Amino acid sequence: MKLLTLRDLNVEDSLALFMDGTFEPQQDVERALAPFLQALEAHAGEWMPDVVEGRRQRKYTRVAVWKALGERRTEDIAGTGLYHSTYPFVSLALSCGLQESPRELGVMLHVQPLSFFTEVERCRAFVDMVRAWAVHYSVPYTSAHSMADRQLAGFPNYGRDDRTRFRDGFDKVYEVSWLNVFGPKLVETVGRERMLSTPAYRVEELPNGAVLLVTWPTAADFTSEGARQAQARVLVHLRPELELNTVLRTLHERNATLAPVEPHFQPDAAPLLARLVDGVAISQRQRRIEELNAYQPPEPEEWLPAEATLPTDVVDTKAALEHYSLLAEYLVALLHTQVPSVFEQTPESLTDVDFQFWVERFPEVFERNEIEQRAVPTVGAYLGQVLVRHLGGQWIPRKKLEEVQVRVGKRIWLPFMRAHRYMRSRQSLVDYSLTQLYRVAERHRG
Repeated sequence: MKLLTLRDLNVEDSLALFMDGTFEPQQDVERALAPFLQALEAHAGEWMPDVVEGRRQRKYTRVAVWKALGERRTEDIAGTGLYHSTYPFVSLALSCGLQESPRELGVMLHVQPLSFFTEVERCRAFVDMVRAWAVHYSVPYTSAHSMADRQLAGFPNYGRDDRTRFRDGFDKVYEVSWLNVFGPKLVETVGRERMLSTPAYRVEELPNGAVLLVTWPTAADFTSEGARQAQARVLVHLRPELELNTVLRTLHERNATLAPVEPHFQPDAAPLLARLVDGVAISQRQRRIEELNAYQPPEPEEWLPAEATLPTDVVDTKAALEHYSLLAEYLVALLHTQVPSVFEQTPESLTDVDFQFWVERFPEVFERNEIEQRAVPTVGAYLGQVLVRHLGGQWIPRKKLEEVQVRVGKRIWLPFMRAHRYMRSRQSLVDYSLTQLYRVAERHRG
């Protein structure tokens, strides 16, 4: 069973909806949420959540939702997560205020992939669901759109600092999404007559004074010329001070940023580079692929030909090998929570270690003296252990760690020297990755 995670949302685009609404304070949670769940059950169809997450995961039922909300509550708020565990994947975070007046309802919904919404009927059902929510809950503004395009548009701050955004909220039309619900206050700010005359695919005044607006029949093809033209016309209509060609140019620039780029990474570094792509926001993914396609790490220099081997100069070889093993275990102790694979001492775990150090900005965060005395020896020993275990390598101990060697085929590798270069900076974690050295050693072992 797969549950959609934040990392998954950086890999493929999704239809994202964020809604902050309110309901009457005298309503209990079950009564308040009944219309929300009814609309979800009526319109979600193929992506209807099948898992509810509280203290444990349960099959979706309303009773399961009530239980999860009871398990995950504080004095001020109750929340739960709903998921669709097969294609299309869904993450729906739901929260209910327990103290405010009026009480808040928070919804963060992602349906992945966005390409699921290429059919008009699926999109219409989604819109009808949001319409039902907007009728039952007071909503100042809500919208659904490509997550990647939202990020490029600057959602939700739109160029404001956090303090200003929290203070002012959606006090004016900053951007137009595929689906929009403008609350009564925002409608009056724009002008109700102007709002209702918007040249959009669907414009509907709701019973509570809000206006629902859909720019284009389908959500998935938001980058098409027709969809972008429609989006631009709507925004310029609602904000007459804007100029159509300028808005279109901005939208086309966003299209260029989102245009798919095929990965062609340097083969020895490819496993790590692919992880670096997954670590950026979905809106920047294609640009990052383009950058990393052009990246060429330096060829490893931490090796000698077999005939240049330095003979061991330690008295007790067994004790030296035990010391290297102990140093490697220190790395396991350091990273095992964030990187469970580190226990396995495999080529794949080297990539996991590379990525974790990069995410943590390890060489930049810790004191240089601590890095040289503690991190470098443990990383070098761990790399050496993987070379020994998986490439048939042989430790050749030396008194100085930087001279310690691992023989693999006709080459002698210097894992502690590699670790020293590796830990110099965050960029060095990529330039001198453990992943790359292992793959080069593997290629040359014959």
